[in-house]
Amino acid sequence: MAEESPDSAYHSNGSSLEEEAERMEDEEQERLLSYWQSVGRGHQVEVPRDMAEPIQQLTRNNSPQERQSIPFTLIQRKEKLGDLLYEKRQYGKAKWACIKMKEKQYEQSICLGFMKLMRYICEQNSSGLYLGITIPIVTIVHTNESQSQMTEAVTVAYYLPEVLQAEPPHPLDSDIIIEEWPSTIVYSRSFRGITNEDSIMREINLLADILESPELCLQDTFIIAGYTNPAAANRHNEIWFLQRP
Repeated sequence: MAEESPDSAYHSNGSSLEEEAERMEDEEQERLLSYWQSVGRGHQVEVPRDMAEPIQQLTRNNSPQERQSIPFTLIQRKEKLGDLLYEKRQYGKAKWACIKMKEKQYEQSICLGFMKLMRYICEQNSSGLYLGITIPIVTIVHTNESQSQMTEAVTVAYYLPEVLQAEPPHPLDSDIIIEEWPSTIVYSRSFRGITNEDSIMREINLLADILESPELCLQDTFIIAGYTNPAAANRHNEIWFLQRP
């Protein structure tokens, strides 16, 4: 029997290692998709199979050092007995990828909107490249004038990384619009946990009570800033009041 040459053995082992790596990659992709589908069902949202690759890309690149925070200038920190009540910040003029959603529940809107933005971030854009994660992902919400009830219409938005601000890649999804937002002063307060109509209205009312002059801010438009993805159990969020122009 002829002996197998070292060279052919190398190719054989190399091939089997590649196959093993590919199998493990497929298993991880299936695990992540299954997890997101389970979370989605809890929000009455179907996570389609074509989300498997974007989910895996975003998960792989979601380490703290890979995420770019949206730059801002801190104007003031309001504290009481050592606890931070809120921060006053200024965010500069910048371009955002935005999608308007109007599902029956807020959770459905942010999950579906976030999935569309994930596809845009993960190569479904005119550059064909992975764009990178920026935090927070924000959602613009609206209430009636008395701040007692939220409307269904929301806008989910992704801040374009600094290197893409001058020429943002075009979304392949026509529902996603690139908008330039003006420089804005916001009053920001942190909270943790799920975000739904009840928790958002609670946080709006809480910050309105804390602010010395809430009438200086818009009374029917607010921003929820999310620092963890909608699948996370204990999310880190902020409520933002927008100072009137």
